[in-house]
Amino acid sequence: MQLPIIPKTINFVKEQLQNAEGGHDWFHMERVWKNAKLIARSESEADLLIVELGALLHDIADSKFHNGDETIGPRVAREFLEKEKVSQAVIDHVIKIIENISFKGGHVTQRFESLELDIVQDADRLDAIGAIGIARTFNYGGFKNRAIYDPAVAPNLNMDKETYKKSASPTLNHFYEKLLLLKDRMNTATGKKIARQRHDFMETYLKQFYAEWNGEQ
Repeated sequence: MQLPIIPKTINFVKEQLQNAEGGHDWFHMERVWKNAKLIARSESEADLLIVELGALLHDIADSKFHNGDETIGPRVAREFLEKEKVSQAVIDHVIKIIENISFKGGHVTQRFESLELDIVQDADRLDAIGAIGIARTFNYGGFKNRAIYDPAVAPNLNMDKETYKKSASPTLNHFYEKLLLLKDRMNTATGKKIARQRHDFMETYLKQFYAEWNGEQ
């Protein structure tokens, strides 16, 4: 049975993100929410309310679209949950998920750990890989007016958090700087299983991309 706070949260997220960039809009949140519920079915000890709220609110105000300010998302989520009189313990846990979910270049120490964060993080990372992950990557690259590919610009695999946030490298480099790394950073058994298939799809896509780029087929 769905708690009343979930449809209220869905309506809030839809309203907040009605003009969002296509890779970080309501449909992204919905896919992550669905992925999180799928993973949670295999994690019986997880608190489903926290998982669902964390998934629905994880990108409510992504710092990429707010001049790098990482405080806006947690603040917006907290204000909404407090207005809806959600318990303080649930609110605090959801906020910690929002604050710790991001990849951020892969060289940042995660300051909080929980099964619910593991689930939502896997769900979010699954939406960054595979067919939809590819579409989101090129959509964002176009949004930022980045080159699709430049053979002269090599991927940077040793970026710190700030360098990663400010990177303007060609979109294809993002595969090597993030997407292809996610398969080995999944937390749950279900997440790992789904990630393997999506990872393989990206590898196949890249082979086709380079063959076409080089005029080989």
